[in-house]
Order: sequence, then structure tokens, then C-alpha cells
Amino acid sequence: MRIITKKPEVLAPAGTLEKLKTAIRYGADAVYIGGNAYGLRSRAGNFTYDEMREGVAFANEHHAKVYVAANMVTHEGDAKGAGEFFRTLRDIGIHAVIVSDPALIEICATEAEGLPIHLSTQASATNYETLNFWKAEGLERVVLGREVSMAEIKEIREKTEVEIETFIHGAMCISYSGRCTLSNHMSNRDANRGGCSQSCRWKYGLFDMDLPDERHSLLAGDPEEAFSMSAVDLSMIHHIPDLVENGIDSLKIEGRMKSIHYVSTVSSVYRAAIDAYCADPDHYEFQQEWEDELWKVAQRDLATGFYYGTPTEDEQLFGDKRKIPAYTFVGQVLAYDEATQMATIQQRNNFGVGDEIEFYGPGFRHFTQTIENLWDEKGVPIERAKSAMMTIQMKVEQPVKPFDMMRKKKAEKKLEMEVKQQLA
Repeated sequence: MRIITKKPEVLAPAGTLEKLKTAIRYGADAVYIGGNAYGLRSRAGNFTYDEMREGVAFANEHHAKVYVAANMVTHEGDAKGAGEFFRTLRDIGIHAVIVSDPALIEICATEAEGLPIHLSTQASATNYETLNFWKAEGLERVVLGREVSMAEIKEIREKTEVEIETFIHGAMCISYSGRCTLSNHMSNRDANRGGCSQSCRWKYGLFDMDLPDERHSLLAGDPEEAFSMSAVDLSMIHHIPDLVENGIDSLKIEGRMKSIHYVSTVSSVYRAAIDAYCADPDHYEFQQEWEDELWKVAQRDLATGFYYGTPTEDEQLFGDKRKIPAYTFVGQVLAYDEATQMATIQQRNNFGVGDEIEFYGPGFRHFTQTIENLWDEKGVPIERAKSAMMTIQMKVEQPVKPFDMMRKKKAEKKLEMEVKQQLA
């Protein structure tokens, strides 16, 4: 009989205070956020110090942790004020900072003593000698480069005692460990200092410039097919046993700029799968509903990255899209009256009478129903909730709780249109 002595941490992205609270409510043991300096997501809704204080207080109440990403590559002058920044984070109660630049690591260690430091994936740590070096420098955890295989993780775990964190879900960068300069040259936005313009996600064409009159595509004889550097997304939901058995301490979900729909869904799925395996590894069985749930928020095809070999063209976004998400996030529950079975909903997207919708909440609770009636906040019957963030009421067929989510199944015509747009 196998007994799991240490359950890995589920680490979720939190681009805003709302996302932080959502991730923790839906099963995350920890979240990572950005401050107003030294991070790599300048457009991710980064936190003020007051928001950090509120986030830390909420996390502590729920026995969770908050980490701050300060993983930029510094140029001359960029490190100014870093000591004060790290000391403030320490005094707020931030549980660790995620750093890649040795200068910022040194500043944090010497000027904000007591604040734990995690090495960012941007530092490309891919072998146990590197991990042991950083442990000797006082770091508590290393986020491995995304190019590390499962076999290499096994060896690393056997030869180092520092905590190991790896990405298990979300977008993959086409460049080594995210160190890219395409954005710098194409849009004058420094990817390694927080301004990435996602150049690898742009649509490109491959042409023979020597041909007269027209530029003819050289891809598979099809002049309409785009040439892309864009990778599919990572998903390790089928490989929870490998992740746990190889001693990974923290399982990281990418996506600080994603919605609360994404954060809640993905956190909930990995929480359910990890809990199921750790509770009874000898009788663990993969549940298809976990993968089906991920596809309700996935925007690209899914693969296992470098864990089980070098990705091929099948892990690139060439040709037809293999699957389209079939749901749209439309609302969040504010309140529920058990006596009347009425739910108060905050609208997040257009929905109305006749739509098939699904409610879901923490603990992997789900049910579907068709909307029969809607009322606005004054009790006036309406056919559709079309105004952003409006408050509506509806009767629900099963009990719901505040902060449960509501999503709508897309009509077949809308799905067909999205497929065509993907191929355009």
C-alpha cells in the first residue's frame, strides 16, 4: 500500500485581487501575483501594497500563501528602490518572492532579511547542480525551466533537498525559459522587463521573395495556411501520479492575465485530481470529467510540453484547430435564498431566457439547467441580461452558494463561426 507523505501545493495565478480570492476559494494552496515593479506582466492588473495586504489577510484566513513575482531582467537603473520594495513585501507578510536576476536576489537577501526567495523559471534551472548552488545561496525553492523532462526531474529530486516547483498547465513560450527578444525588435517592448507583446502569437506567412508579381506561400502548397511560431498549451492533468511520485513540491498554473472563469476552473480541476491521487494512490483512476472541464476554458490545443520528449510540429498551432471551447462565462452568484430557490447573479456576459447554463462551484460541484425566467434588481421581468455587471435574479433547480460561477453553452452556429475564424 502506497502512502503519500507530502501533497504538492496547487499554485494558481492571480492577476487581480478578485482572481486571488477566486483561486483560493476554488482550491489553490497558494497564488502568485505581481507588484507595481520588477515583474514581467506589466498589463496583468498588478497589486498595490494595500491590495497585497488584503490578499495576504484573505490567504492567511484560508491557510493559503501569496508569492510576488519580481522576475524581470534588470538593466542599469532598474534595481533602484528594490531594497525598499522587498522590505515592504516582507512587512506586509508576503510569503515569498519569485526572482530571476542575481542582482535582485542579492538585494532581497541582504536588505529584506527574512523574506523567502524562490528562483524564477526565467533563470533556466535545469539540473541538480544548479539547484544545489541556489540552495547554498539561501533560496528555498527553484522553479524549473519548462524544458526539463520528467526523467530529469526524478534525478534532480534524488540529488537535491531544495523545494521544486514546475509548471503543469497553461501557455508555453516558444523561447527557452521565456527569455525572448522578438517583442523588443518588433514592437520596442522589452519582454524581459515586463512589456512582452506576444510576438510569437502573431500570424506569420512564409513567402518566396524571388517570385515575380506575387509572394507565394511555401507551406504544404496551401497559400491560405499561416506559418506560426505559436506553441499549444501545457496540460499535465493525465499525469498527476508522475508529478506527485517524483517529489515535486509545487504545481504551478500559468495565466495571471486570464479570467476568473479560467482560474476557478483550472484550480478546481487540479485540486480534485491531486486530492484523489493522494488520498488513495493504489486505486486512483483518471476521471474524464476533469479533462472535459479544462476544455470549457482552454483556448488552444493541449499537450505535455517537454515532460515526455521534445515537442514536435504536433505541439505547434499549425493547420485546423482540433477543438473549440464550448462555454462562455456569464455570471457569478452573489446570494441564494433557500426558501424561494432564487439566486442573485452578477452578470458577466450576455445570457437570457431559453439558454442552457451550467453552475459550478468549489469542491467540483456542477449542475445544468435551462433559464425559464429572469428578473432585474427591481423585480421587473426581463428576457436577457445584456448590460455589463447588472444584477439579476433567477430561480435555480439546485442550491448554489455565493461565488459560484455560471457559464453558458455556446450555440452550434457560434461554434461553427469560431472555427472559421480560427482558420481564417
